[in-house]
Amino acid sequence: MSDLLDNKEAAEEAVVEWLNKKAKTKSKFYLKDFYKIFPDDKPRMIKKVVNKMVEDGILEYWSSGSTTMYGLKGGGIQHSSEGEN
Repeated sequence: MSDLLDNKEAAEEAVVEWLNKKAKTKSKFYLKDFYKIFPDDKPRMIKKVVNKMVEDGILEYWSSGSTTMYGLKGGGIQHSSEGEN
């Protein structure tokens, strides 16, 4: 396991920083996209970090029914407001 995942605050900061850099092109990401941030770690550990961030209100889920994506809370088009103009 990387030192980054041992430090919860540093891991969260790395995720938020990466998402902010990508925000210009897209706002929702697949779980596998987060593997790029922690290349030395197992997918299960990365999923735990991302899910904890959802629980803490930093990230949010978006689901189309068949696909689950993650994004910064309040960023991009939200599921609850789809179809509204």
